[in-house]
Amino acid sequence: MSSLEELFCAVDDFCQKFEPKWQSELLGTGVKTRKRPQGLCLSEKMTLLIAFHQHHYRNFKHFYLDHVCVYWREYFPGLPSYQRFVEWMPSTLVPLCVYLKHCFGQCTGISFIDATSVKVCHNRRIFSHKVFDNLAARGKTSVDWFFGFKLHLVVNEMGKLLSVQITPGNLDDRVPVPDLLQSLFGKVFADRGYISKPLAQKLLSDFGIEFFAKHRRNMKNPLMRLTDKLLSRKRLIIESIIDQLKNISQIEHSRHRSPINFGVNLLCGLIAYCHQPKKPGLSLEWVLPPAL
Repeated sequence: MSSLEELFCAVDDFCQKFEPKWQSELLGTGVKTRKRPQGLCLSEKMTLLIAFHQHHYRNFKHFYLDHVCVYWREYFPGLPSYQRFVEWMPSTLVPLCVYLKHCFGQCTGISFIDATSVKVCHNRRIFSHKVFDNLAARGKTSVDWFFGFKLHLVVNEMGKLLSVQITPGNLDDRVPVPDLLQSLFGKVFADRGYISKPLAQKLLSDFGIEFFAKHRRNMKNPLMRLTDKLLSRKRLIIESIIDQLKNISQIEHSRHRSPINFGVNLLCGLIAYCHQPKKPGLSLEWVLPPAL
């Protein structure tokens, strides 16, 4: 876990470059409005939202009241009440989207892709749930049914995020693959849910990407290079990343009161993982042949 000072410096350096350009390109409504200065600047608000996912609190309210207001008040002199801070949270959605893109790693030619469910309510409350009406959908994983969204992730062998996309829970995992991989190169490894010969041919012809999906038990073993076969067995690295996002960063819970704050929480969890100093990774010395 990075320190609060390191996190704030990284976020503030980004905001100093992003915020002036963002404000200059916003479209006006033609009506003059008062812009009262807030107690916290954009970088301070983003820092607090990201820091929540770096600490072992189950919900943001307890983190804000029991940790920020008690131990960090001297670092944030203009700290508002919890209710006021919640009203400010939607204003950080666009900067967080851009900052997450800024935190992505570099493609090395070896990537892993997978999707995970992000539940927004218990199955018993699906028909009474109204927050994500016409947005979330009922989907199925290898474990059970759920109501919510799917988070699609692409990572490299060092555990760094390369691409992210959120879709309704009933969408096929293979649909967003071309958009996720359009800026990558090399080889991509996936699980059985991504088996599709047309998809593999499309990725190879359009982007030059070799796409390997784990075959099912009733299928013949495809011809593969030994290095590709060994790498496909290491696809579980992305499962470790998903486990950390759900159990450490708290990207999944059922207390959302608005779709915007759901997006803010999800983005901050992903950013908190990007700032994590030690990530799940692979040592490929035993896989890749030595350079000639």
